[in-house]
Amino acid sequence: MTDPTSKTNQPKCPVLTTADGAPIGVQQALTAGPRGPVLMQDVQLLEQMQHFNRERIPERVVHAKGSGAYGTFTVTKDVTKYTKAAFLNKVGKKTDVFLRFSTVAGERGAADAERDVRGFALKFYTEEGNWDMVGNNTPVFFVRDPYKFQMFIHTQKRDPKTNMRCMDMQWDFWSLCPESLHQVTILFSDRGIPAGFGNMNGYGSHTYSLVNADGERVWCKFHFKTMQGIKCLDDSVAASMIAGDRETHQRGLYESIERGEFPRWRFSIQVMTQKQAESFRWNPFDLTKVWPHAEFPLIEVGTLELNRNPENYFAEVEQSSFSPSALVPGIGPSPDKMLQARLMSYADAHRYRVGGNYQQLPVNRPRCPVMNYQRDGVMATAADYGPRPNYWPNSIVTEPKPDAQFADPAWKLGETIVDRFDSTVDHDDYTQVANLYALFDDAHRDRLTTRIAGVLGQARQEVQMRQLCHFFRVDPDYGQRIADKLGVNVADFMPADEAHAMA
Repeated sequence: MTDPTSKTNQPKCPVLTTADGAPIGVQQALTAGPRGPVLMQDVQLLEQMQHFNRERIPERVVHAKGSGAYGTFTVTKDVTKYTKAAFLNKVGKKTDVFLRFSTVAGERGAADAERDVRGFALKFYTEEGNWDMVGNNTPVFFVRDPYKFQMFIHTQKRDPKTNMRCMDMQWDFWSLCPESLHQVTILFSDRGIPAGFGNMNGYGSHTYSLVNADGERVWCKFHFKTMQGIKCLDDSVAASMIAGDRETHQRGLYESIERGEFPRWRFSIQVMTQKQAESFRWNPFDLTKVWPHAEFPLIEVGTLELNRNPENYFAEVEQSSFSPSALVPGIGPSPDKMLQARLMSYADAHRYRVGGNYQQLPVNRPRCPVMNYQRDGVMATAADYGPRPNYWPNSIVTEPKPDAQFADPAWKLGETIVDRFDSTVDHDDYTQVANLYALFDDAHRDRLTTRIAGVLGQARQEVQMRQLCHFFRVDPDYGQRIADKLGVNVADFMPADEAHAMA
């Protein structure tokens, strides 16, 4: 019989290497004699210790304790009358997703079964970029003014003196913010402790906008209704679960997926027109209120299924980063004040916590081509842009340019129009320069144009000609002096009528 422990029966292992790829012969400390001190030349040991000291990144200020899984979203109903989002343009279309569940207040070591709001953050890897639906398991929030958000989170954390959670802090804040009553009531209701991540709903909570192919905008709210059914824990059961296992919800999610029991949610939207929003009896962009389903019924969109566990928790769950600013054509923000603040705050937190290039990590990376002018920073790679330019506007025909077909229509907010206004229209960029040029004597003009020609001459000829047009528009003398110093015959490069006008 063959000995299973024999070296000849063991699979060949890859050779251990340093982070620089050098093979390692012995994995033991290098010392001066068997009892001697460790030597500084043991670079393998130094590398291991140095990396270990840097293995942790700052935990999230909010939603620190989290669990995640990959899955698939499938469109089940036609919603193209509301949105041009490409991943929703056909019934049966599938999109890969990543979903991170979390508690809000607790640190990374907090128990899963505590009474707390749960985060429900979804990343859709669509063909037009990532869409992040960064929500909770409740349809409302504690505050509507972004100035109060950081203050509220302070009350949910630890007292600066005792370093313990403080009920006086929490209730002092809530008692001064009556808009928190709706969320507080949900939190302390029988739904305050979900039995598991698969047994709770997810909500976008904020009001967002949808834009269709005709440029028509409606306001909407996002709902993910559990298909496992709502199940919750009472306080005594939750306490006993925490005593035996602090990872109950993460364990339940992981093991159910490993068994092939894939949790599912039905994705629906509520829709409100601008006309309805203008006459609605309260502010439809108020995060502390819901839209009544009787007036704005749920419209089915599709089904979400989680069907694959991450292979590495730190790389895929801890470093996963979600931001409401990750929007795709057809889905946009609204005047919701809290949402407007989160559009900046979340992405900024990721750049601090994970790094300026967090979107290049596999779990955060879009599954479509990325073409932009963002460069450098910690952990930058050249995978997407190599030697290409890092500035815009540019005149290089092969480089990415905006495409007007993806522009969102303007908003009308009261008497104010919200749009991307062209800063080059209706501006005189030449008169004041001409006035300045007129103050210079002949010698000064000669020195000025000599300096400009010396550096402008190092640019491409098409760039020289474009810039010369601007100098001529300021003053024909200004343009002609530079053209002469460049050895450029303007008439050779301009239409006859324009060259005559500038002569």
